[in-house]
Amino acid sequence: MNRRTPLRGLACLAFALFSLGASTAAACSMPFTMALETWPPYMYADAGGKPAGLDIELAQAIFREARCTLIITDEVPRKRRQKMYEDGTLNLLLAASDTPEREKTSYFTLPYRREVAALMALTPKAAQYASVRSFADLRARKILLVSPNSGWYGPDYATNLPAMQAASSVVFFEDFQQGIRMIKAQHGDVILGDLVALTWEARKQNIPVAPLPMPVFSDDVHMMLSRRSAIPADVEALNAAINRLEKNGTLAQIRARYGLH
Repeated sequence: MNRRTPLRGLACLAFALFSLGASTAAACSMPFTMALETWPPYMYADAGGKPAGLDIELAQAIFREARCTLIITDEVPRKRRQKMYEDGTLNLLLAASDTPEREKTSYFTLPYRREVAALMALTPKAAQYASVRSFADLRARKILLVSPNSGWYGPDYATNLPAMQAASSVVFFEDFQQGIRMIKAQHGDVILGDLVALTWEARKQNIPVAPLPMPVFSDDVHMMLSRRSAIPADVEALNAAINRLEKNGTLAQIRARYGLH
């Protein structure tokens, strides 16, 4: 049973949070709304149905420091979430990579953490894939990749993905729970994804996995604000908050509790 706030309550939720923060949220031009995602340990609903996770804690700390209002709605499917962002119903996304294409429609804050993508395999089988050096190598050796169905995983992956698809050497998953299950069921040989999220989910399912030596991608991630609603002053307020929280160690303390530096 879904115990989180239903979407039909979005208007009431938005009004309540706006009213709560209106008197102190002068630093931003408007409240910012994001949808919850099931992406542990970064974002998820806790046992009480409340937003939890590393990115949630970081975003809440930043918005609180900036004296801005953050509204977190119920989870929606990924494609619908993207459409809602494009049409302005949502105006904030977390853990975003800054790309020239996205700059056309979005503002980006300073980075608030680092994201590391990796290839992993079941621990008993990891040694046989230790010599893999590229995604082209995976395809040439007929190693079946289990991959997220969206996201940026570096130029090597982007360049080789069409050829891997043409060769049927890649299969996709919607979330990490499904991806780890696919590896366990041997529906693929190696899995691609966020190192922390894959490790978290594998431990949850009690499935031993190990990262492969091949570097995949590492990048800073940012909060992404829609240009349809945000103004440069909003970004400046959030950036100033990030700088202060980095200097006083608040963000580092939150990251450290999740095993990140």
